[in-house]
Amino acid sequence: MNALTEPITLAPAHRFDTHTVRNQAAPGFGFNAFVDDAVLSSAIAREAPWAAERCAALGALPGDQEVQELARLANENHPKLKTHDRFGHRIDWVEFHPSWHELMTLAWRHEVHSLAWRRAGSQSPGQQPPEPQPLESQPHYARAVLSYLWNQVESGTACPTGMAYAAHAGFAAEPCLRIWADKLLGNQYEFSRREVRDKTSVVIGYAMTEKQGGSDLRQTQTTAVFSHDGDYHGGTAHWYELTGHKWFCSVPQSDGFFTLARVDDGIDGSITCFFLPRTLPDGSYNRFFIQRLKDKCGNRSNASSEVEYAGTMAIRVGEEGRGIREILSHAHLTRLDFAIGSAGLMRQALTLALNHTFTRSAFKTSIAEQPMMTNVLADLAVEVEAATLLALRVAKATDHLDSDEHQRLLARVATPMAKYFNCSRAPAVVYEALQCHGGNGFIEENPMARLYREAPLNSVWEGTANMMCMDVRRAMQKDSRTRDAFFEELAGARGMDARLDAFANQLVALSDAAKDDEFLARALTEAMARALQGLELVRHSTTEVVDAFFATRASGASAAWGSSFGTLGIGVAKVGAQRIVARARVGQSVGQ
Repeated sequence: MNALTEPITLAPAHRFDTHTVRNQAAPGFGFNAFVDDAVLSSAIAREAPWAAERCAALGALPGDQEVQELARLANENHPKLKTHDRFGHRIDWVEFHPSWHELMTLAWRHEVHSLAWRRAGSQSPGQQPPEPQPLESQPHYARAVLSYLWNQVESGTACPTGMAYAAHAGFAAEPCLRIWADKLLGNQYEFSRREVRDKTSVVIGYAMTEKQGGSDLRQTQTTAVFSHDGDYHGGTAHWYELTGHKWFCSVPQSDGFFTLARVDDGIDGSITCFFLPRTLPDGSYNRFFIQRLKDKCGNRSNASSEVEYAGTMAIRVGEEGRGIREILSHAHLTRLDFAIGSAGLMRQALTLALNHTFTRSAFKTSIAEQPMMTNVLADLAVEVEAATLLALRVAKATDHLDSDEHQRLLARVATPMAKYFNCSRAPAVVYEALQCHGGNGFIEENPMARLYREAPLNSVWEGTANMMCMDVRRAMQKDSRTRDAFFEELAGARGMDARLDAFANQLVALSDAAKDDEFLARALTEAMARALQGLELVRHSTTEVVDAFFATRASGASAAWGSSFGTLGIGVAKVGAQRIVARARVGQSVGQ
């Protein structure tokens, strides 16, 4: 018998074992991001109890193992541009991993994109409702909670849900586009090139930004030439031919897009809003050329692109020369959604940090119970709760734009303010949550790495931080009633907390100074955000959270808070910090 004919003896199955794996953090499965979140569930109980069941159903998804796997797969398998089919025909389409479509199906099924309009008689803010208000109140508030929860599922698909939400308001300007508003309410996601009349639901995008202009839409160079008037699904459509480019077009596989173009070569007033369907009424594909997909730092599951128009057909929306005004009439909804989305992202990061630190031990106790880590977690929890309540306050104001002058004026400054502040704070929160994981947080197998890359994006979408602060200042310069409404809001809680009263008093001088000096715009906007956060916390949070907030964020006492999270100072008791952490935990039995 030789080596070739000798029987093979297999080594024991444990032949490569060198140690026992232990003290690994438990996977964060099995919790409900709505039911187990004291802040969120109580907010719905206060404002829109009719939506609690819907929110609980969606809240189960962030803690579902299979759904988390869909999010991982969608971000690891990036979209692919298909300019031509195998026969050489130009198709300008995008292919996605099946996980993307499964996530979109879930989002549409749970009405993340449409709940506000389905529950509000399909009216848009700023438009007269076509029918009496339903019994369900605060539909935009309820939809905001759904968006907050969905941003804890997967951020790339949160982009099309947010754009679809805002787009509904844009369709009100043209009767011929009512079919798009109706299809937008569909809850059966469909990925196809069918014409709108044949689809179960639609996905809507926006394409405004150009190379030379960035956020300055007045620099739009795309041109539009009138083509003809024609019947379009029972209404008269004013068709134009577009020629030009767009530097950022998110979700380029959408069924239609809002876009801007100049009707002539004249002054800024020629910039006009258009709606561009990807498939024309005769079933042919519109001339919408995808040049390339952007290779982005984050938001990897979602396709963003550069596109060209060349003889592209589009329907005029609103009057010629009123395009920027028209598009901004629903921009406040996208800004609200980014403020909500960033708060949801921060909540997801906090949930992951809590799960990791409570289920992994060091020095004979859980990491979360180490004094410095308790400080970090409590600090993060205060920040996340304040961000959540700030965004929800804007959502509440949005529900009353047509019926309450105070709410309308408050929303005018609070929407860009919340968008600026929440989106700016998200990277800091996510960074510190990653720190709680140690090196494990920086590994792509851990969802923290994805959040880390995702966190900065909302701050540059729909206007950068400086643009939001300029908008706040401009609103108060243009209409002093917006400033009055903000201070009236603070005055409504006067006497509830002396620290809030003192902070509000200090803010008056800053707002006066910033009115004359743009240099102070960021300082003013941040102080306004902190004041409104403090007000909402006084109204709706616990003593420990309120005390920690005013001792660190709205007192002017720098000794009480350092420049990093986890630096709660002598103004915050250790037992108070422990109670804050306990309040923030979701699914306390998870991993135990």
